[in-house]
Amino acid sequence: MDQLSIYLPGILLAYSIFIVGVASPGPNILAIIGTSMSVDRKSGISLALGVALGSLTWGILAASGLSAILSKYASALLFIKIAGGIYLLWLAYKSFKSAASAHDLDVKKLGQEDQSPLRYAISGYTIQMTNPKAALAWIATISLGLQPGSPLWVAAAIVLGIFILSTAVHTLYAIAFSTSFMVSAYSRARRYIQTTLGVFFSAAGLKLLTDRN
Repeated sequence: MDQLSIYLPGILLAYSIFIVGVASPGPNILAIIGTSMSVDRKSGISLALGVALGSLTWGILAASGLSAILSKYASALLFIKIAGGIYLLWLAYKSFKSAASAHDLDVKKLGQEDQSPLRYAISGYTIQMTNPKAALAWIATISLGLQPGSPLWVAAAIVLGIFILSTAVHTLYAIAFSTSFMVSAYSRARRYIQTTLGVFFSAAGLKLLTDRN
């Protein structure tokens, strides 16, 4: 119980960073939205599941790599936090820039209507695994949740928890954006959403850059 109280805030913070991150559409989200809008809901969900599996793969790679580094070089956490903080501030800049833009979502469908669900899932996995921003996002997320000397279960809780969240959130994107109402509602609220995301990313980035614990 004592260990849980020590590490739980970091785990919850990592979850929060992920949830806010997926609220800011990147290539994977835009592909899910575009496919759900232009093809159908089933294809969008298949694509979403592939993206979630790719997120799990990146999470395992990031967690195992950072855990191995920290087990030998605890001081390396400082450099990891600096890299993660800079990335989060870059996300904040992108969010504020998007909020100031007059353009709506630039989406596109992925593949053809006659593709199988497996093909869409493979496409989603490929998009996530070939996106370097996904790796940077995981580094920032893991560095917020891990501390020097953290037991293995902390990294496992972060990775598995975010995989569950990734599956749920990406699937919800596919379901929601297969309806014209949600597309219209998001377009109206886009600037407010992006401004809020910019504030959150700024705060998280500054926390990483100023935290020396």
